Amino acid sequence: MQDRPKKSILGSLGTQRRIIFALLMREILTRFGRHNIGFLWLFVEPMLFTLGVTALWTASHAIHGSNLPIVAFALTGYSSVLLWRNMPSRCVSAVGPNLALMYHRNVRVIDIMYSRLLLEVIGATISFCVLGALFSAVGWMALPEDILKVALGWAMLAWFGAALALLIGGLSEEFEIVEKLWHPASYLLFPLSGAAFLVDALPPAARDLALYLPMVNGVEYVRDGYFGSQFKAHHDLQYMALFNLGMTLFGLAQVRRISRKVVPA
Repeated sequence: MQDRPKKSILGSLGTQRRIIFALLMREILTRFGRHNIGFLWLFVEPMLFTLGVTALWTASHAIHGSNLPIVAFALTGYSSVLLWRNMPSRCVSAVGPNLALMYHRNVRVIDIMYSRLLLEVIGATISFCVLGALFSAVGWMALPEDILKVALGWAMLAWFGAALALLIGGLSEEFEIVEKLWHPASYLLFPLSGAAFLVDALPPAARDLALYLPMVNGVEYVRDGYFGSQFKAHHDLQYMALFNLGMTLFGLAQVRRISRKVVPA
């Protein structure tokens, strides 16, 4: 009798894993198809974006307020933006195209969003790691000074992006204007995200204001792990964690709210 709850939990976890995997494969085929390089576009696409921005910043001799190599600065900055900014875009109006899946008893709205979020995290992470290894191999940037800091900062940015995606995605299903507002807002947030500047290069009065944006703390922590001995990093991961936690709870509550109103097509 005591083994039944354990078996039930393990069985539920197994079912959930299979659902997420099936939705993940469906999403890959829907987005990338079977032609050309297929699912490899999952990480090649963000790699091309990052390479393009790196080339532009290098050609324009962009000034970022430090002596850090521009290639390393661009990689850690723009890859971070791609990680958190793409996730809400994929969850906006995600339910409509997948209404037919709601006929399946075990498929829920949150599963659709989880699969899309996981796909974005995998693509951005592979792109970041491959480009980092490639640039290090050719001598354009050094390996991270503290790989654990880089991993933790990256995980915090992924959490921020996922929490924001759940909130924006859930609200977009109830209020159409959210989708209209998110796209310009995502572009406006780019110059404020810490991708193109170091907090230490800002005037003292502006530093505290910049750190109120959670993603700035995450980018600073990633760069602290990469080349912390070469600049003074400013970050507060405790604040970022509390912000992420609050946004996650609101996001999950909103997704649960709209799940009760979904009618399979």
